[in-house]
Amino acid sequence: MTYSETVEWMFRQLPMYQHQGASAYKKDLTNTLVLADYLGHPERNIKCIHVAGTNGKGSTSHMLASVLMEAGYKTGLYTSPHLKDFRERIKIDGRDIPEQFIVDFIDKHKAFFEQHQLSFFEMTVGLAFDYFATEKVDVAIIETGLGGRLDSTNIITPLLSVITNIGFDHMQFLGSTLELIAAEKAGIIKPNIPVVIGEYLEETKPVFLNKAAETKSDIYFASDLVTEDFSSDLLGDYQIHNKKTVVQAIRVLQERQLFDIGNEHLADGLRRVVQNTGLRGRWQQLQYYPTVIADTAHNSHGLKIVMNQLAKHKYDKLHIVLGVVNDKDLDDILPLFPKNAAYYFCRPNIPRGLDAEILKTVSADYNLHGEIYPSVSAAYDAARTNATKNDFIYIGGSTFVVAEIL
Repeated sequence: MTYSETVEWMFRQLPMYQHQGASAYKKDLTNTLVLADYLGHPERNIKCIHVAGTNGKGSTSHMLASVLMEAGYKTGLYTSPHLKDFRERIKIDGRDIPEQFIVDFIDKHKAFFEQHQLSFFEMTVGLAFDYFATEKVDVAIIETGLGGRLDSTNIITPLLSVITNIGFDHMQFLGSTLELIAAEKAGIIKPNIPVVIGEYLEETKPVFLNKAAETKSDIYFASDLVTEDFSSDLLGDYQIHNKKTVVQAIRVLQERQLFDIGNEHLADGLRRVVQNTGLRGRWQQLQYYPTVIADTAHNSHGLKIVMNQLAKHKYDKLHIVLGVVNDKDLDDILPLFPKNAAYYFCRPNIPRGLDAEILKTVSADYNLHGEIYPSVSAAYDAARTNATKNDFIYIGGSTFVVAEIL
């Protein structure tokens, strides 16, 4: 198969949460362990840093990778979902995994995947571990996909665990309280492995402390760290928290002499995250006059910060291109959006995208008004047509809406 045929087969044949939703979620690690054994446990040949959290884990993972790259280490990076191309999920030193490696991997193991009915995510995790081990990376930053305790990445024993924060998201899988969600994320904390907590709440701190005590793991709370505010090419206000998490993580690696990382590597790595890793979609400015910003924030925890940042800007008129997925709690997120905006309702082009007509109807209950468009691109084109040079266009509500624009 060609690369495009291979990726099409992966998307078509195997369950994938970002397209299907609940039916793709596996509630144990049995398949992942079977796959790892079949592949010869490549994950055991990789030094890893494991990153979980409700929001910010993608940015944090890319920041950590950028710092380690600046320090001269061959650095693997596994994240999800991708925005434009599947290969974005698996990188070494900022370069996407080669198409041919994916084609060869799937061709070699396709019968095994089908026999064991592996999910898209299980198969992709196996691919990432195999690639990093084959290429002999010095370190790999591994981001969880969903949760932590039962996430397919959670077969690794990392050098360091990082949990960015806890908020209400994916509650149908992870639990309906912050304590339950924190317990799922805390599942990545391993015996005698240090853990960095980015942000904590009154409800979640005891969960982390109890888990760390149980595993005899040193625990560090990054939000309590007093540090200089390093500059970064990631411009969202929420990156302030992610930067502190990364600084604390690097401090732990330095103190334990796990890597030779100087303070200049930390500063340069944070300043060049986009340049080094190619991260996109985080308060990304696509155009000036009118200002066009795309951001992947999609739950209340992330959107509160983004909407506050949006409120700081001056403009003549605000245009919002908005689309969401069908398992999103609209009553949770819609009250956060400004009422003084023109809305361009659309459906992201994936099976679980929410119908734009439903989104418009529910939005009206919160005094958010606008028109329906047949696609994300049509909504964006209409916003650009209607906007004058002093206006502001915001694109968001879902990672998949941003992906279609980028």
